[in-house]
Amino acid sequence: MRCYIPGGNAQLTEVLAEIEKTHPRAELPPEEERLACARWETWLGHPPRNPEPPLRIVLVLDNLAGHLSYDLVRWCFDHGVMPLYTPIGGSWLNMAESVQRIIVRRALSGQHPKTAQQIIEWLEQTVAGWNADPTPFVWNGKRRRRRERARLRRLAGSGAAMRVCKPIVS
Repeated sequence: MRCYIPGGNAQLTEVLAEIEKTHPRAELPPEEERLACARWETWLGHPPRNPEPPLRIVLVLDNLAGHLSYDLVRWCFDHGVMPLYTPIGGSWLNMAESVQRIIVRRALSGQHPKTAQQIIEWLEQTVAGWNADPTPFVWNGKRRRRRERARLRRLAGSGAAMRVCKPIVS
């Protein structure tokens, strides 16, 4: 099988092996008893033809041609990996990336993880903390108003004005 991802299947295999150590497949409940987000059907949009192996991880990929190859997609499904492709030109992605940036910064600030599992746990703890005491994520909030005021100040220049007198027509 040809590898289309930098680090490729070997890197994915390492991540899956790490997950297997902490959450062995034998301990996973049957597909119908799993949380919705841990089921193939949720991500596929229909019941899977073969729910084995169980869904282990969702892998978010962009729409590069190599990521859409049959070999890679088949390898992912055979190893319990659901490839999820970002939409082309999706404006929602800007908000998702902003939220992700906030969560990652809060979770990893000043820390040096040793394993993928540590990163997962820290991200989960950060999200749980944020959900317990949520701060609103507002578009067009304070920052936008501040940028708008600054833009208006730039347009106003020195504040001096010129008065135009109209001639009096008699």
